[in-house]
Amino acid sequence: MKPFVINRYGRIVFPFNFVPAFDFSVFDSLEQFSAVIRRDFEEKAPAEGDIVSRIVAGGYKTRYELLRDLALTLFWANRYGITLYEKRPTRWRDVPRFRDEVFLPVFKASDMSELSAAVDAGYRALGTTWDEGVEDKAFRILFDVFRHRKWGGAELPAIKPTVAEALANPRNLTWTLLAYDPDYPGYSWQDIVECHHEVPELEALLRQTMVLHNEYRWDRSKLRLTEVGKLDGDDWVVVFTPRSEDAADFIRRVRAGHRQRTPRPTPATTQRPATPYPPIEVRKRFTVMPRLEALAVQKGEQVCTNEDLIRNAAWCWSPMTAEEIHLKTGIAQRLYTDLDLDHLALLAARQALEKSGRRPEEIGAVIFCSCTSAKMMPSVATWLSGQLGMFQTHASCDVVAACAGLPYGLAEAVRLLQEVERPVLVVCGEKFSDKIGTVRTSRMIFGDGAAALVVAPAERGAAPDVEVFQTYASGPMSEVDSIVWPNPEFDNNITVYGPEVRKLVKRYLGQMLSELRALPHPDGGAGTLMDAIDLTVPHQANRTMVERIAADAGLAPESCYFNIETVANTSSASIPIALHDAIRSGVIDRRLRVFAPGFGAGAVGGYVVMNVDPAIAA
Repeated sequence: MKPFVINRYGRIVFPFNFVPAFDFSVFDSLEQFSAVIRRDFEEKAPAEGDIVSRIVAGGYKTRYELLRDLALTLFWANRYGITLYEKRPTRWRDVPRFRDEVFLPVFKASDMSELSAAVDAGYRALGTTWDEGVEDKAFRILFDVFRHRKWGGAELPAIKPTVAEALANPRNLTWTLLAYDPDYPGYSWQDIVECHHEVPELEALLRQTMVLHNEYRWDRSKLRLTEVGKLDGDDWVVVFTPRSEDAADFIRRVRAGHRQRTPRPTPATTQRPATPYPPIEVRKRFTVMPRLEALAVQKGEQVCTNEDLIRNAAWCWSPMTAEEIHLKTGIAQRLYTDLDLDHLALLAARQALEKSGRRPEEIGAVIFCSCTSAKMMPSVATWLSGQLGMFQTHASCDVVAACAGLPYGLAEAVRLLQEVERPVLVVCGEKFSDKIGTVRTSRMIFGDGAAALVVAPAERGAAPDVEVFQTYASGPMSEVDSIVWPNPEFDNNITVYGPEVRKLVKRYLGQMLSELRALPHPDGGAGTLMDAIDLTVPHQANRTMVERIAADAGLAPESCYFNIETVANTSSASIPIALHDAIRSGVIDRRLRVFAPGFGAGAVGGYVVMNVDPAIAA
């Protein structure tokens, strides 16, 4: 988990966006680690020569562009030192010679004076972007690190030699310091978290600058390269030690050449079902009709705007403005919570029970739908049952159906009604904010939130509130794995593979609309069930994407309700939160027939056609 913090300015900060902290327990091999390094550090970072070529060509229009590239190339140059190791200046006489967790880095000499001069001149030739004083301060620090890296070299091995290995060749070159001050100024954790500037891009740059300065916390002008065979006992050298026990264990595994895990199985060729799965028409299939008694919502209490994302731009993010994020996703802000997911869900459940007027002993089952729950035992559903005072239910269980959580949850609730003939509590909740890490696409899209519905038996002879439901799952493995958490390839963070997500949404939405157009009008009128729909409240995945796919499938975007702009994508909770907001905003101002489609991770999909009365909203 990688939680956010709120600084003294009331701004949200993601510390892991500035201080790389990998979970090395997920890497089986150096090749896996190297792939992550290439993606996070190398693909976005220009080489030193690229920066100079762009300067010469007049490619930089602002100082900020140059400063950002300078920071990126320094993160890249320090890609192993900042992820695997800590740098520790030590007297040579005090350096252990035969310990396998102490490393003495070896470098090749290279003169970067011409590159440094070009960068210095290039910066001075550009005009101020936003704040001359702050930009000059950032440049002084970054340039000082850049120009005194001239012996660092580019092709550095991830696994450094031990002291004994470095000494095996007396002519190996390593860092020495002409003088070392253990109190050399640096930036504290609080300095980085509390950093503030009115320009979001500069705030992010300043934090990156502080982190890079701290990686070389000594007078860099006094750094030299010395042959290890000529080191004197009083010389200060810079030894590397693993940043964590996980990092140390990873280094040991790589050096020992341990056998890798058994490869993952190859998926079978995908086969379509022998016959299609028809949607479930509740009135025809069941005897106990479902009635929606209550709908309650608990949103995250912390606002994270698109500007906040820019303030927290990680070293591995491409440049993007707040407006570009809005245009790409339809999201202006997302809501996060400091609460645990089960606590957030409990608040929504309590409100729903209170609204319905139901006592704990009346509830026959509790279903909790989520794809971000970290609680496995007890299940969140059983935990909620206990917290709400339910001595016993017929069933309390968790359902992992991601963004189709509401259709799956309501489908199961309708089935359970036939057995228990008493109310079922359906709770949908997600907490993404601490599971995203530095994956920008996920950070842009996901938010936190929970919603709860009480589904009770309707009076005998009454029409069902839930009229039709349908669920799907699976598909090609590329779509099944289109959204993954935990994902070892992204440091166990939630990752979204956009093209595959678009494919599954297009596939499922087209299938859903075909089914609705094949069903008769529920009130016996002319036309089909599709013609009877008053409002579509889709899963709030990505407004731009959903509107385009809906239009292509023949569903008018103006007939759809969206609240994603203010709450973002809360996966299983997104449809019920959107329903609640539609009631509160007056869009659902009377009993309406609502089509609620959901689709997402695991290549799951599903929909509900239900009659929603605004009176159910808590």
